[in-house]
Amino acid sequence: MTTASAPLRAGVIGLGWAGQQHMDAYAALPGVELVAIAGLEDGPRAELVEKYGVPRDYRDWKDMIAAGDLDVVSVATPTFLHAPISIGALEAGVHVLSEKPMARHAAEAQDMVDAARQAGRVLEVAFNRRRRGEIEALKAAVDAGTLGRLYHARTLWLRREGIPSLGSWFTNREMAGGGPLIDIGVHILDYTLHLLGEPRVTTVSAVTHSELGVRGRGGSAAAESAGQAGKQLVGSAYEVEDFATLLLRLEGGGSVLLETSWAAYRPAGDEFGVTVYGTEGGADLRVVDYADPAELTIYTGDGAEARTEQIAPGPHGEHLAVVEEFLAHVADEANWHLHDGTEGLTRARIIDAAYESARLGAEVRLEPVEAQAVSQPAAEIVAEGA
Repeated sequence: MTTASAPLRAGVIGLGWAGQQHMDAYAALPGVELVAIAGLEDGPRAELVEKYGVPRDYRDWKDMIAAGDLDVVSVATPTFLHAPISIGALEAGVHVLSEKPMARHAAEAQDMVDAARQAGRVLEVAFNRRRRGEIEALKAAVDAGTLGRLYHARTLWLRREGIPSLGSWFTNREMAGGGPLIDIGVHILDYTLHLLGEPRVTTVSAVTHSELGVRGRGGSAAAESAGQAGKQLVGSAYEVEDFATLLLRLEGGGSVLLETSWAAYRPAGDEFGVTVYGTEGGADLRVVDYADPAELTIYTGDGAEARTEQIAPGPHGEHLAVVEEFLAHVADEANWHLHDGTEGLTRARIIDAAYESARLGAEVRLEPVEAQAVSQPAAEIVAEGA
C-alpha cells in the first residue's frame, strides 16, 4: 500500500483532544501523511488545518470517506459514532484505528469486527494507557518470569471530581453506553488483561453506584475550564453510574478486582494503577495525578531473601506508540487478519456483562466466543441463579 515515494494517506475524524493526539502522531511518523480531517466545529477545524497543513477538511465524515483516497483513518468521536464511522470506513476499504471504548456495547463492537473481517482490513482500538512506560516495565518483568504465575490483580482508576461534563453526551446512556466503567475503566481492564497474558474471563460480578452525578456533584473542573461543557452539552439528565466495582473470575482460577469512579469522596485528583500477585513475586504500581515517574515496586524472594525493588520506567509511548504499531500492522499485509478488533470486542463483552450483573444483582457467566466467527453473537451472557 505504500512505497518510499507514496506514504500511507491518513485521515482523522474528530477534532478534540484525542483526535489531536492522532494528528500529532501522523504528522510525526515516517511513511504516512495526514491528508484530511473531519469534524463539525468550523472554527477548531480551520485552526487544525492551518496547524497541520492538512490539504482537505470536511464537516461530514461521510464526505471524507467517499472521496476515496484514504488508506487509514482514526476515529476519535463520541462513543455512539465509533461503530457507524468505523464500519463505513472499513466497507470503503480503509483501515481503522478507533478510540476507546470500542463501542457503546458488544453488539456494535461485533459489527465492527465483522466488517473488518469481511473487508479484509485492519481494525484496532487505541488503548494508549498500556503504552505508558511503567506498564511496559511491569509487562517486561511479568514476561521475564520474575513474578512467576500471576493469580490475582487489583486495578483501579479513581477520581474525586472527574465527571467529564454534566449534561453532556458523556452522561447520556444512549450516547455513551455507560459512565466511568466504559470510559476510564476500560483502560485499566485493558492493561490488566494485557499484563496477565489475555486470560479468558469466565464470570463477572459487578455493582454500580450513581450517587453524586444525579445530585449535580462531581463535575470536572478541568472540563469546565476547557469549555467542554458547552461544546458537548446535549441537555441530558445524569443517566450513568459514577462508581463501579467488579470481580472477574478467570479461566484457570485467577481473579481480578477492578474499581473505577468519576466522582467519589476521596483525595483530590486522579489515581490509577494495578497490584499483581504471583507465585514468585508481586508488584504494585500507582500513578497519582499523572506524576512522572510513577511508583513501580517489585516484591520477590522469601524470608531472609525477601527483596523490594523500585523500578524506573522508560518513556511513555501513549498515542504515538499506538499509531506507530497500527501503521506497522497495516504495512504487514499478510497478517491483516490477525488485527480485526477482537481484543476490543473482548473488553466490550466484559463491560456488557458487568452492567448486566449490576442490573440483575447476580454473577454473570461469559461463554467463550469462537474465533473468526463472522456474525457470531457479541456476547452469550448467562446470569447465575437468575
